[in-house]
Amino acid sequence: MKILLVAEPWWVNLLILAPVVAYLSWRRSGVPFAARQLVASGVFAAAFGFVEAIVVVYLRAAVGLLPGSQGTLSDVMRRSNEFYQQSQAITQFPQSLMTLEVFREAATILMLLSVTVLTAVKLGSRVAVFLWTFAIWDIAYYAGLWATVRWPLSLKDSDVLFLIPRPWISPVWFPLLVSGLVVLAILFVREDPRESA
Repeated sequence: MKILLVAEPWWVNLLILAPVVAYLSWRRSGVPFAARQLVASGVFAAAFGFVEAIVVVYLRAAVGLLPGSQGTLSDVMRRSNEFYQQSQAITQFPQSLMTLEVFREAATILMLLSVTVLTAVKLGSRVAVFLWTFAIWDIAYYAGLWATVRWPLSLKDSDVLFLIPRPWISPVWFPLLVSGLVVLAILFVREDPRESA
């Protein structure tokens, strides 16, 4: 019997366990995460996700993988069905820019980790802040791409999620599902540290 996988490589599918593990490990004790921390880190993550989407649009335009980019944003939106065959686009990307993409992704994780360290003191709270910011960043990234160039056309469209250590490819619905569940898990287990003191 063959198991049908959603994402490649196979271990990317294990990301679906992140919200479940987070919820189960924190449901009894809760995780101290003040509303102020929740909002501030969420705003940062959403803004950063939008910036990342714009960077991706610029990169695709720069290497000629964005039809209509010489015209208006409306031209790009109208021609978006020709755009972003992401799983094939990585083979068309110049190697020099692919190297920069890997560095950009590593910098993204470092920025999210920095917010984590600046926002929370205890390990459990830091993990929650990281998962929270990563999830909101991811959702805002796809929202930013859709708002600017009308991609993805469908939640079934394939995307390259990360390049480290090798390309992670899945339909768009998969990272959005994981991120949405992470957000819900943290909202359900969050406790205001002032109330528990």
